[in-house]
Amino acid sequence: MISLRPMRDSEFLAYLDYFIPDYASEIASNYRLSDNESLAQAKQEIASDLPDGVDTIGHVLLCLIDPTGTPEKVIGYLWYKQDPTMRTAFISDFHIFPAYQGQGLGKQALEVLENDLKRKGFQQIKLRVADDNKRARHVYEATGFRVTGINMSKPLVSK
Repeated sequence: MISLRPMRDSEFLAYLDYFIPDYASEIASNYRLSDNESLAQAKQEIASDLPDGVDTIGHVLLCLIDPTGTPEKVIGYLWYKQDPTMRTAFISDFHIFPAYQGQGLGKQALEVLENDLKRKGFQQIKLRVADDNKRARHVYEATGFRVTGINMSKPLVSK
């Protein structure tokens, strides 16, 4: 079974190397911004959301560990924000490296996360998935997530 462990400071830059371009691409695709605007927005948002990196209070950054790997091998990332008062966790990012996709590891990771959060007294996991990310939506739906609404956006630009 896949395991999750806290991300180390030394792994945070590698995480940003993956996350920023990936998130910028999602922003460009879903919000119709230019590549430069999307990259700037992704950098600004990550700096705002995680000002203290892996030590940012209320945020949990995890590495997904290959269940068969010796020595330990990171095969993806999971970042969630905790709301202990509401007993909810909001997944901000979940990524399995392409070489490990399609093997059921995403479903395993979500099961491990769910069990860990239950032990800690959490009652709900929330997330947002981009409309064009069919693979992620399939994994989430297969593990029990259901659509609770639809986010919509309209850019306000001068013509």
